[in-house]
Amino acid sequence: MAILKLDVVRADITTLDVDAIVNAANTALLGGGGVDGAIHRAAGPELLAACRALPEVNPGVRCPTGEARLTPGFRLKARYVIHTAGPVWHGGGHNERELLASCYRSSMVLARNHSVDSIAFPAISCGIYGFPIDDAAQIAVREIRTALNTSPLPSRVLLVAFGDDVYSALCHATTS
Repeated sequence: MAILKLDVVRADITTLDVDAIVNAANTALLGGGGVDGAIHRAAGPELLAACRALPEVNPGVRCPTGEARLTPGFRLKARYVIHTAGPVWHGGGHNERELLASCYRSSMVLARNHSVDSIAFPAISCGIYGFPIDDAAQIAVREIRTALNTSPLPSRVLLVAFGDDVYSALCHATTS
């Protein structure tokens, strides 16, 4: 049985030596700001080309909110990028919590299906999408732990924080 490990780290997700990094993407998968823009810059133009090659499921939508898609990592240390489109926070009455939980579940399923042993997640939807950080951290930890309890892969999961507020919320969520 593999040793299952969930850690919180302060880091630039684009520099991590893991099998897959998760991209907090928009539904078009064509790059953007924040983590999404940083990942696209670090991976190189091949990532944008790979995202453009993914089929649209609706006009302008390659990855509906709550779902995930996989591409190669190109110039990243990571073999794969798992793109997931998190929900925009509209006060909590528009299924945002379930959609965010689905982002983590969908990403973990793709990771397992591609034999990913180590994966790094950013704080999905906590930047410009406005999801309350403490709530998002609890959802992330709950969904990842549930996935780890049902499968030995991935055996190592990193929750990656860029700022102090996210780091604190993720640390608190992993100890509660």
